[in-house]
Amino acid sequence: MNPTSNYLIDSDVLITAKNRYYAFSICPGFWKSVLDHHSRGHLHSIDRVRQELLKGRRDDDLVQWVGQSVPADFFLPSDGGEVIAAYEKVISWVNRHKQYREEAKAKFASDADGWVVAHGMATGKTVVTLEQSSPKSHTAIKLPDVCHAFSVPCDNTFAMLHRLGVQYHYSR
Repeated sequence: MNPTSNYLIDSDVLITAKNRYYAFSICPGFWKSVLDHHSRGHLHSIDRVRQELLKGRRDDDLVQWVGQSVPADFFLPSDGGEVIAAYEKVISWVNRHKQYREEAKAKFASDADGWVVAHGMATGKTVVTLEQSSPKSHTAIKLPDVCHAFSVPCDNTFAMLHRLGVQYHYSR
């Protein structure tokens, strides 16, 4: 199957995969497929997601994988003019919405989420997250809602894997 899009992975995709259904010891194929599709130019994340991931314990499998196995170019830089301009639009949009509490706005501004959307805007890539849309929320600003506001495609892990044609096979 040929991918129809290029993807930007949010930190929650990797953290949840590691903690729940694709633990390194249970499904090493997931982690190999991420790197394989990156090498084909289909998958990236961003530098700010890398920073979030590396805040974990040094002995954590995900921290070790990011530090030792993931190529540097997997994480796109956020210092480009188009990305910064897009980020300014995203933050302005968030701040204009009175429905969001100040704590939610501050958290959104300090996390990688706004930058992920900005990268999607600047590059045309599809944002991949496990967050669920919650347009009436006051306490959290959800990636799918911000993506929708800026017409940035947004998908979940399983839809991405399906579109990429990823299959995991059991063997002894």
